[in-house]
Amino acid sequence: MAFKASDLEAKLREQLPVMIGLAGDGEPASASSTRPCETACLKSRPGLLDLSDEVLVLIFRRLDPFSLLRAGSTCRALLRVCSCSSLWRPLFQVSFGVSFTAAVNSISLKDAFRLLYMWRVLYSSLHCNAHLQKKLFSETPKYWVQWLVLEEKVPLPPVKLPDYEMENIWGLKLDCLEGRHREDAEEGETDGILKFEWKELYDRAIKHHGSFANVVQHVLEQQVTTDHSELEELYREYRRFRFLWHLTYWLFKQPKPVDRDLRNTFLQWKRYKRRKVASWGKAQCDVDYLAHLHHVTRDYIEGQLAKGDENVGIQSCAMCINTPGFYWIMLSVWGIIITCQVYTDTLDGVYMVLNKEMAVSGVNHYQFCQVAKVQMARVCKLEETAMNYVNWRMIDSTYYYKLFMLTGCDHLLIYLKAFLHRKRVVNDWILQDENAWARQKLPEKLYRLLQFETKISKGSLHGDHPFARLSRAIWIYLLYGEQLLMEDVKELVFQYAQDAL
Repeated sequence: MAFKASDLEAKLREQLPVMIGLAGDGEPASASSTRPCETACLKSRPGLLDLSDEVLVLIFRRLDPFSLLRAGSTCRALLRVCSCSSLWRPLFQVSFGVSFTAAVNSISLKDAFRLLYMWRVLYSSLHCNAHLQKKLFSETPKYWVQWLVLEEKVPLPPVKLPDYEMENIWGLKLDCLEGRHREDAEEGETDGILKFEWKELYDRAIKHHGSFANVVQHVLEQQVTTDHSELEELYREYRRFRFLWHLTYWLFKQPKPVDRDLRNTFLQWKRYKRRKVASWGKAQCDVDYLAHLHHVTRDYIEGQLAKGDENVGIQSCAMCINTPGFYWIMLSVWGIIITCQVYTDTLDGVYMVLNKEMAVSGVNHYQFCQVAKVQMARVCKLEETAMNYVNWRMIDSTYYYKLFMLTGCDHLLIYLKAFLHRKRVVNDWILQDENAWARQKLPEKLYRLLQFETKISKGSLHGDHPFARLSRAIWIYLLYGEQLLMEDVKELVFQYAQDAL
């Protein structure tokens, strides 16, 4: 089935947001929802469609391919302008490095760009795209062989096809196919089978057609009357799952020693369910769960690294997680024994500093190490301020902690010491002899909030139940330290203890 221009817009609507005007309640604006006076006013104002086609072409030359396709999907007038070959010719040259002569081809430049772009994106993901591998590595259909003509390196066994098939697919004349590659026909077959390496056929095609650009045009000419629904479906699947595929390949395709170190380092970031991580690297492994154990891989799988560039994003993931030399760098700089928790908190600090930059571009090794050295110094100072690990775990949810990791201002350490002191005050108060009756009657869950080593998480501050109300009262007192706030804590404790009588 021939590829139709209207099919492009239908497919784009499934993948790209269409720029449409919305009324105030989120419904598309219509003539019936506009008052007559407003309609007359709108008609009197010049708009984009009042410009000539020549001016619109000059404007649209500044757009990238996706923006150009979005603009063409808004209305018929812009579809006609956005299909202009003068717009797509330079985009084709920049994207694929070859020129395209629409005059000698029955396929439009826009359609040629779309088909070639989808194939190139899919082929670049072949190493992690199991569905495309299945199609290519089994009995490769002629449709996919035609696309493989464009690739110099194809990870498939030698091609075994009749001479007329090779002539049609690669565009080679019979005299270009040497007889020494001919194999004897099997019983029942009348045509001889030719056997060639993919690289050799690629070189012969370049030599025969004169240039790679001519090979591209030959392939697109052969594909113009073909149904491309399978290619389009695979591309939609790639757009949906590409981050998951790339992350899976990176996590589980490492050499065994590296894989073991990567797993150990990766699982240090958060408490995890052993049942879920036991299937690491297997088909039933929950990769989405693993990705959300770490800040950087969570951002990657949600497309928030390097403006959605899969390869650059993976480099950022590797830089922040798989850094086997990081321990030794820090040991040589600080001369201390680095615990697992110091390492983890240091990289948490690196993420706080670099996350905005990683969202736009990748982070190089030098930049990562320089930030890591600064963050480790701050982590060590925080550990010294808190005196021990138990105290340290109680302050990392405060904004003082995060501000210190971002700025390094020493006066913030005073606030953190005061926070811990007030936590001790609450603990000592509930342990006084006159409060023994309250300790006995207070529910165990509420009593734990008053103990010194209990960390108050931000998730416990929401709601109107007793646990949330007491958590909020203690949290506000710990942050601000006013005696009236401590009185509020006492009042709530006595109230809940009295209710339990």
